[in-house]
Amino acid sequence: MLKLGVNIDHVATLREARYRGRGFGEPNPVEAARICEAAGAHGITAHLREDRRHIQDRDVLELREKIETRLNLEMANVPEIISIALKLRPEIVCIVPERRLEVTTEGGLDVITAEKSLTETRMKMSDANIEVSLFIAPDEKQIQAAARVGSQFVELHTGQFAESFSDERKREVELQRLISGAKQAHAFGLKVNAGHGLNYENLPVLFRVPHLVELNIGHSIVSRAVLAGLETAVKEMLQVMENYHG
Repeated sequence: MLKLGVNIDHVATLREARYRGRGFGEPNPVEAARICEAAGAHGITAHLREDRRHIQDRDVLELREKIETRLNLEMANVPEIISIALKLRPEIVCIVPERRLEVTTEGGLDVITAEKSLTETRMKMSDANIEVSLFIAPDEKQIQAAARVGSQFVELHTGQFAESFSDERKREVELQRLISGAKQAHAFGLKVNAGHGLNYENLPVLFRVPHLVELNIGHSIVSRAVLAGLETAVKEMLQVMENYHG
């Protein structure tokens, strides 16, 4: 069964827009996470960014205490966040690139350039029984490097697919890249997740990609929740995902 990890960053974004720096406020991303779990989500994703623009340290600590599914901590490969992750001990970390000026993560990791440091981080996580995923573009050389790092997962960056969705020709090109990337990663023994820009409309087309284990989706679900409620938004996404056959 294809699993759903709900990214709750955008719940925290809404809170921080009003209560930035005050140590309290609404909506509470941990409460949102519990609603997502109750609606059937298989895991919760939160990105503790270096600039703390949405998720705060107190959020991840409370998530670790209160959620009952699987915590996926998205993080940059930097000493401060690595240290927090090792203390927090989520079930899995997803290492992503980070730029201060971006609105959201814009591209995949350059695993080739950072292979040595990523391998060192992966080894630290493995010693703490934390699985590691690398957020990468569906690029042959990056997938090969991810396998050398020793991560258990890759998360294929679906942003280009999502951005080109309205252009059938470009969409097909990006879809074929994802299909090839998933097949290659699977052949290397890597488990394959996917995420970025996925929504209720483009998801059925993505189902042509084989070997998917989990989708990490945030903005689309939170956006839908504004109109329909969070429980309904999660359940509707799970209904769409039932049609995936791998």
